[in-house]
Amino acid sequence: MAEPIRFEDRMSDSDALMWNIEKDPLLRSTTAVVWLLDREPERARFEEKIERATRTIPRLRQHVVSNPASIAPPRWEADPGFDLRYHVRWLRAPQPRDIGPRSDVGGELRDVLDFTAPVVMAGFDRARPLWELYVLSDMAQGRSAMVMKLHHSLSDGVGLVRMTEAMVERKREPGRDPGPMPPLAETTPMTQSERFVDALGHEWRRQLGRMQRSTRAARANLAGLLRDPGALVRETAESAASIGRMLKPVSEPLSPLLRGRSLSLRLDTLELPTEKLRAAAKLVDGKLNDAFVAGVAGGLRLYHEAHGAPVESLRMTMPINVREGENAKVAGNQFAPARFPVPVGIADPRERMAAIRTLVSEQRAEPALGMIADVSGVLNRLPASITTSLFGSMLKGVDFVTSNVPGPRFEVYLSGAKLESVFGFGPLSGAALNITLFSYSDRSHLGVASDPASVPDPDFLVACMRRGFDEVLAGV
Repeated sequence: MAEPIRFEDRMSDSDALMWNIEKDPLLRSTTAVVWLLDREPERARFEEKIERATRTIPRLRQHVVSNPASIAPPRWEADPGFDLRYHVRWLRAPQPRDIGPRSDVGGELRDVLDFTAPVVMAGFDRARPLWELYVLSDMAQGRSAMVMKLHHSLSDGVGLVRMTEAMVERKREPGRDPGPMPPLAETTPMTQSERFVDALGHEWRRQLGRMQRSTRAARANLAGLLRDPGALVRETAESAASIGRMLKPVSEPLSPLLRGRSLSLRLDTLELPTEKLRAAAKLVDGKLNDAFVAGVAGGLRLYHEAHGAPVESLRMTMPINVREGENAKVAGNQFAPARFPVPVGIADPRERMAAIRTLVSEQRAEPALGMIADVSGVLNRLPASITTSLFGSMLKGVDFVTSNVPGPRFEVYLSGAKLESVFGFGPLSGAALNITLFSYSDRSHLGVASDPASVPDPDFLVACMRRGFDEVLAGV
């Protein structure tokens, strides 16, 4: 059994940064998950599990409270007016022009995605916990769907999988009696003066910790300086250069096509066999993620060529999981965003995979990844308008985002309904595209989120993506 997740009282500096730059709505960090189920969940059983989950996972009942004068990152505090009815909504699935239920399950998925897009586009009510859940019934063949919308500051994809374990089961039938409903945690809202004192104390403890780490680092550096002065100078220079690369502003996307930005959204999907993706990656001694990114890159190459605008490289953002040791037990986001050009003009899929494998390995070795918290802390001290402008210059020049979230390798159920497919849709955060791979059972489910201002022909883009993955899988 996985160890329980620890929930901190405050946002981390990186989560606070993500929260603060939403002053620009193009940089919103809203994520969504679409679950396709073989039937409608048993309502009473489902609502009991959700109620229980909100009592055992504190974050689901907490809202964000900013601190006076922004001395410290915002606090997570229990919402005194929490109302489960606001967060869990039961609706009839969208019907085509109200002429009756579809018989085409694939067509219904399109309707569910079109329902989900405006839900994701809408900003959160910042006075409430940052999640919403919709159960859509009356689909073809008795199926149903569930749409979960949440703010990225709640958790990264890996943490989300851990958090949703409280909602799913291994069998269709009810398991053993879970016992009485856990009591609600007793909480007393802080006054503004108490928050101010608490923020000062938080910052004092944090600065003390930084001084202690700096002292240890200084001792280690002194020892290193005595042993090898040149090595220490090179290491310091490499760290500074790495931070410079991480924060380097870019003026525009590399793509001549993916340039428009708007608040609109289009959602599409692809499904692939996970073992074939792994087998393809092994051909170049790579991992599943290398085959995934190579397939996306191949699709984008084909898309640009078809539009008469071939490109050699496109700029990609990829979150690198840094969950390890004690960090693995902490809720929230445990990733560092790597941003780098990816070769899309390489026609040979194996050569493309090998090049991407090398690039990703280099990004994982960037010294700045280990300093993301400290860098975020410095940026959070700047006025919000400056921070937002800086990150806008970094993120709006990104062509696409990829993310790979490992899910359960076995089938799961949701209050009597079997989960057949699950698609995750990450935020664009200023980019034109976000392609998220969520592996479940023996399938890899790809959620493709695109900005219509950049991609006016999403069906054609998805067809190119499919051909890109056909290239990657052709050798296995």
